Amino acid sequence: MEPTNALSRAGEPIVVGGVAPADSGLLEDVKSLWHELRGLVHDQLTLAALETRSAGNSLVTMIAAGVMIAVLLVSAWLGIMGAGVLWLISIGVMASTAMLLAVTANVVLALILYDVIHRQSRHLQFPATLRSLRPVTSKLQASDKP
Repeated sequence: MEPTNALSRAGEPIVVGGVAPADSGLLEDVKSLWHELRGLVHDQLTLAALETRSAGNSLVTMIAAGVMIAVLLVSAWLGIMGAGVLWLISIGVMASTAMLLAVTANVVLALILYDVIHRQSRHLQFPATLRSLRPVTSKLQASDKP
């Protein structure tokens, strides 16, 4: 049954069919709001997908540029080492000794960089965060022991 627009003696709408005219407007408002919300969520997810794709493309470009930079730096380093070896030979150092000095310099630099990496690696484990997340009971038990 359809709702009527008839009024009672008190001036209130008469409800026929279980839905008052005011409830019908509210239901339409809720439906409209729901459709707007779905549209907004769809637009936001579409934007996030496009930005994710753009970020992925940028990351690939940055990685490729980084690899090319690394290759160029390695070749420049080899050129510097070659020039150093040639200079040592020109001042009278034997060729084998000059090459050995270049290799030794590379190994020493590699060991220094390895030590830097090793020292920094402990920060990757979030030690302060892990300490702060330990249960209080374990701290109390450790302090209670003689």
